[in-house]
Amino acid sequence: MARNDRSVPDYVPRVADPELARRLASAGAVVIEGPRVCGKTTTARQAASSEVLMDADPSVSEAMAVDPRLLLEGSTPRLIDEWQVEPNIWNYIRRAVDDRPGKGHFILTGSAVPPDDITRHTGAGRMSRLRLRPMSLFELGQAKGRAPPERAGGRVSLKRLLGGEPAPSLKHDMSLTEIAELLCVGGWPGHLLRRSVEDALEANRDYLDEICRTDIRRVDGIARDPERVRRFLDSVARNTATCATVATMAEDAGGSDVSLSTETAYSYLKALERLMVVEHQRPWAPHLRSRSRMRNTPKRHFVDPSLAVAALGAEPAHLLRDLQWMGFLFESMAVRDLRVYAQATRASVHHYRDNTDLEVDAIVDAGPERWAAFEIKLGAGRIEEAAQTLRKFADRVDTERTGKPAALGVITGSRYGYCRPDGVSVIPIGALGP
Repeated sequence: MARNDRSVPDYVPRVADPELARRLASAGAVVIEGPRVCGKTTTARQAASSEVLMDADPSVSEAMAVDPRLLLEGSTPRLIDEWQVEPNIWNYIRRAVDDRPGKGHFILTGSAVPPDDITRHTGAGRMSRLRLRPMSLFELGQAKGRAPPERAGGRVSLKRLLGGEPAPSLKHDMSLTEIAELLCVGGWPGHLLRRSVEDALEANRDYLDEICRTDIRRVDGIARDPERVRRFLDSVARNTATCATVATMAEDAGGSDVSLSTETAYSYLKALERLMVVEHQRPWAPHLRSRSRMRNTPKRHFVDPSLAVAALGAEPAHLLRDLQWMGFLFESMAVRDLRVYAQATRASVHHYRDNTDLEVDAIVDAGPERWAAFEIKLGAGRIEEAAQTLRKFADRVDTERTGKPAALGVITGSRYGYCRPDGVSVIPIGALGP
């Protein structure tokens, strides 16, 4: 596919690249959605032949006033970057897709869902949506060009695990200190050019400041107190990778000088979802052999654990002194990566919790006979406990209706990967890939 002259020569391949090509071949337009600075524009440029920057081109407002169709003229696929700045362009794109023969006419990128959500419906059959997240450890490893085999990522393929292949034995050297730094820096493509962890930490804190001051208002036009938004973000950070309710987070975000109602906290959460900086991990509802009742509260995650670190003003040394909180952040990072890899194989990522307090950190569901359950544990000392939980959970699932699990695995911060005699795979997080 032809590239435009803005293509980046040293572009780091993304797991979503083949999905973008596939969607362009089957739909009139593809909408790439994701949080700000996760790499949407750069990824789109690898496939686009021309572009218009809706938030930066001074001629856009004039063209919108005269004839918005002028903005759609150019070689295809044509990139319409940050289209939500001028939401009215959506209907013109929709009509152009209807009028033009063939597929793959436009790529739209956006970092917020517009207040008028009618676009979710009027694009049916015309627009295909692709979610882009911050970079996974596999993608970051490609960017850093790690050549030694003991550091190569992706040797444990999620797709192959879902196909029933056992995890290979391997060693992946990643120290606890390096994991702490990765949690603080995050998977933001722009950080690849930064020289230090300190620079990345500052950028992540600035990112949150922008959310509090301006970003959260532009999704729905509602003016909010930046200080209250910041307190709520702090609460999300403290409760990351947990099933904390909105009421719990509202109470946690309040204090002697500030109160936050559940209704207000819910509106903050919805706005953060529209900005795509917070994602829910919804519960999995399998058929069970037992009479256990599933709990329906989702887990809360920032789209990248580095935002939780930034919200609480932490740095690697803080994480290494609080391994319990670091464990929650580690789980959030693993869920981020699983989402990236699962999307590539048309799967979704859930969690499980029932009334007996049996919990499984991540369920990757690609359909009957193609689902896998994972416990996520930072330290090697909890692998045995995690394996027992997975076996207990597998015994509870009605496999005649759901199918047998393709894989049971413990994703860990330890250096060694292998398949245990009980069939549970132990997977170093840095070795996991699509």
